[in-house]
Amino acid sequence: MSFGGERAGPRDRDRSDVTLQQSEYMAIADASRGLPLRVLTLAQMAPLGSWQSSLPHSRPEHLFIWITRGQGRAMIRGLRRGIGTNNVLYLPPGTQFSLEIGAQCFGQVILIDDGDHRLLPTSAQHLRVRDVVAQGELSSIVEMIQREQAHPQALQAEALVAKFNLAAVWLRRQMLAMLEEGDRVSPALQGRETAGQRLCRRFSDLLEQEFRSGRSMAEYAEMLDVTPTHLTRVLRDNSGITAADLITQRVLHEARQLLALPNPPVQNVASHLGFGSAAYFTRFIQNHTGQTPSALRRGAKGDGKPRVQSSGGPQFRHRGGV
Repeated sequence: MSFGGERAGPRDRDRSDVTLQQSEYMAIADASRGLPLRVLTLAQMAPLGSWQSSLPHSRPEHLFIWITRGQGRAMIRGLRRGIGTNNVLYLPPGTQFSLEIGAQCFGQVILIDDGDHRLLPTSAQHLRVRDVVAQGELSSIVEMIQREQAHPQALQAEALVAKFNLAAVWLRRQMLAMLEEGDRVSPALQGRETAGQRLCRRFSDLLEQEFRSGRSMAEYAEMLDVTPTHLTRVLRDNSGITAADLITQRVLHEARQLLALPNPPVQNVASHLGFGSAAYFTRFIQNHTGQTPSALRRGAKGDGKPRVQSSGGPQFRHRGGV
């Protein structure tokens, strides 16, 4: 399934107290940070806890996800989809997504730094690969990349990119084959989408640009030229959560990522995310995690892995949420 057209680029803004540290948490999972490409398991994508995957967020790299066992759910640009064995997800840099995977789910993730990768699609894709030969081809390509990553040698970076290009070609071939066959089970590149799906995609893209602004759900609805009631209903129908919940979860993910760092100070994180005061930010964090920002930061330093409070608990909206 294609998740629609081009996204607007991220807004440039001055965040001097936070921006320089914002990408540092990536080093937790990316041991070989000097290389342009890395292969991780799904579990390694969330070293601090399942919230790192299950809350909506984006990554600065291209993500190529190959699920070989189990099942779960993905939300990509505001649209929720079931995922399972022999599924492929491709996510361009900056794509908002979340992954909820079962305990038995296993998959591998290829992350490649943003650049001139002309073989890759311009929009997110979800493919269900039924052809056994194609499944074996992709598994072989991933194993080849892993072997190259595990044995450093001359021109390793160039070799990794060259081998990833095989995965990109594989993806393009599968997309073309499914399009030619009119594949209804794996609707890659099926351009038909409802007005509600288009609205979800637009809202997700706008939120990814603006979630640090402190805007309320009603303000987002106004920017999208729809009513708050309509936006809430459409998001619930297509993503399983309301628009206000999506705003809250996106802000919460960013807050927890920043609180996993030794700096910046809590009040700077609060300001960076559009909260009017550190006290308001502290109440927001306590309501959704059961811990203070300082406690979360201490937990990230030690062996404990603080968890997000169940979504069944009381909701505390970011700047009112609605």
